[in-house]
Amino acid sequence: MNRAISAAFSAALACMLLLGAGVARAQDLGKPLLLVATPDLQGPYAHTAMLVVPLGDKHFGFILNRATGVTLARLFPEHAPSAKVVDPVYLGGPEVPNALFAVTKRDPGQPSMHLFGSLYMTSHAGIIDSIIEQTPNDARYFAGFVGWMPEELAGEIEQGYWYVGKADESLVFRSDTSSLWEELVKQLGEAEHAAVTGASVRSF
Repeated sequence: MNRAISAAFSAALACMLLLGAGVARAQDLGKPLLLVATPDLQGPYAHTAMLVVPLGDKHFGFILNRATGVTLARLFPEHAPSAKVVDPVYLGGPEVPNALFAVTKRDPGQPSMHLFGSLYMTSHAGIIDSIIEQTPNDARYFAGFVGWMPEELAGEIEQGYWYVGKADESLVFRSDTSSLWEELVKQLGEAEHAAVTGASVRSF
C-alpha cells in the first residue's frame, strides 16, 4: 500500500513551513500543547483545535476537529481490513496532505514517535497496516500535519492567534468533534481572562 514512509515524514518535518512571526509570549513550548484558534483568527486555521508537539526547536501537530468524511475503506478499497475502521480520516494539516499518519493509544512498534503519555505516532506503511489489521479503532488517522519553523509558534501565540492549554489524550480520540472548538474556546478563553484579571476560575 502506498502510504507515507518514515523517511518521507522525517524529511517533511525538517522542512516545515507556516505563516507566523513576532516576539514570544511567556509559554512553555518545550512540551506538548493544546492550541485552540482564537475567535479572531481567520484563514485556513480558523475554528481549529490542535495537538502540538515540540520537535527540537520546531513544532508539529495535527488538527483535531477536521473530519473529512472520507473513510480508510474508500481510500484503500483493496485493503479489506481498512473497512473495520469506523471513524473517518481527519485532515491533520496542509503539510504532506497525501501522507497518512496514525496516532495510537499504545506503542505500535518501530518506527514510531512517542508524543506524550500513552500516545504514539507513526507514518510507516507497514506499522499502519498492522494497526488497522489488529486494533483498527484504537487509532486516529490523519492526512497531513501542521508545522512551525523555529520561533514561529511563539510569535503566533504572542500575536494572539491561539489559546494554549494542556495536551489531553482524550481529545485526540473524541468521536464527535463538531463542537470541540466552541467548547475549548469557552474554557480556555475564560481561563485566560481570569489570568489577566486575577479572577478565580475552574482550571482546564
